[in-house]
Amino acid sequence: MTRTAPQFLFDFGSPNAYLSHEAIPAIEKRIGVKFEYVPILLGGIFKATNNKSPAETLAGIKNKREFQAVETERFIKRFQVQPCVWNPHFPVNTLNLMRAAIAAQIEGVFEQYVEAAFHHMWREPKKMDDPEVAMKALASSGLDARKLLSRSQEPEVKAKLIKNTEEAVARGAFGSPTFFVGNEMFFGKEQLREVEEMVSGK
Repeated sequence: MTRTAPQFLFDFGSPNAYLSHEAIPAIEKRIGVKFEYVPILLGGIFKATNNKSPAETLAGIKNKREFQAVETERFIKRFQVQPCVWNPHFPVNTLNLMRAAIAAQIEGVFEQYVEAAFHHMWREPKKMDDPEVAMKALASSGLDARKLLSRSQEPEVKAKLIKNTEEAVARGAFGSPTFFVGNEMFFGKEQLREVEEMVSGK
C-alpha cells in the first residue's frame, strides 16, 4: 500500500510549528513516510483570512492561555520533544527567513536550513528579522547564509512563497502549523495524532 505523504505547512515564527517539527521525525519512523515541508508566510495567511496570532486573540481571556500552556506540556511529554525557549524578540518578522527557505529548496540544503532556522528561533532564540543576526546565526549552522539571503530577494523565490501561501488559504488554511493528508486538513500541533492515524489507516 502506498501511503499519502502528509504535508506540513509552516512558518518559523510559530512556536507550535517548531514543536511539530520536533515531533515529526519519530512519527515518520512509525508510519514509514516522510512529511513534505511547505514554507508559507503566516503573516500573509493572517491577512488573507482576517486571523490574528494567539498572542492577540487570547489577550484578556481568563484561563484560556493557561490551558494552552497545559496542553503544550502534554504535547511535550507525549512526543518527548525539547520545549521551545521563548524568543524575547517575539513577534519576529519572518518574511526573509521564509523566502530563504524557498531559496534553500532550490540550493538543495532545505532540511539543514529548516533545522537551523527553527533552532535559532526557538532553541537559542535570536532576533532573526535582523539581517546581520540571521546571517551570522545561519552561517554558524554551516550554511552559506549570504547566498541564501541574497537568493531570497530573487523574484521567482518571492513568487513561490506567495504561491504557497495563496494555495494554503485556498485549501482552507488559516494559521500554522497546518497539515494535509490528501485533501484532509488538520490544524494545530495537537492534530499530529490524527495525522499519524490517517496515514497509518487506523
